[in-house]
Amino acid sequence: MRRVLAHPLLWLALFAMWLLLARSLAPGQMLLAAIVASIGSWAASAVEAPQPRLRRPGLVVKLVGRVLADIVVSNIAVLKLALGRREPRSKFVAIPLELRDPNGLAVLASIITATPGSAWINYNARTDTVLVHVLDTEDGDAWGQALKRTYESLLLEIFR
Repeated sequence: MRRVLAHPLLWLALFAMWLLLARSLAPGQMLLAAIVASIGSWAASAVEAPQPRLRRPGLVVKLVGRVLADIVVSNIAVLKLALGRREPRSKFVAIPLELRDPNGLAVLASIITATPGSAWINYNARTDTVLVHVLDTEDGDAWGQALKRTYESLLLEIFR
């Protein structure tokens, strides 16, 4: 049954949503709801991320601690920049990555984007390079190296 209906809760939610939007329990609407829910459930299976294989799950706590500390520090830095008179020195920084695991890349993208003052812009899978916009930095290369040391090294240990 799992192969036929890979995501039963998603199927049920799509089925119910269709009927709610149609405001009808007519047999034709129920058939359409079943078709839409089946196609949606099948499409979700096609884009599903691979199951993560955590090699060193104990390091996750260390990573979360670093991320939370960096978010606090970045919030303070952005606040000082917003309240101060100095113009930000924003840069686009291209960072070559060793990390290839899709789940590790997703975590890294979330970390970069959740940290105030930085945003994940683009990832080039051919060159394994990420483009990051940094709100305020004097040296983009140093910022990229710090990111590699702080986060990529931990993610490599966790996901390799």
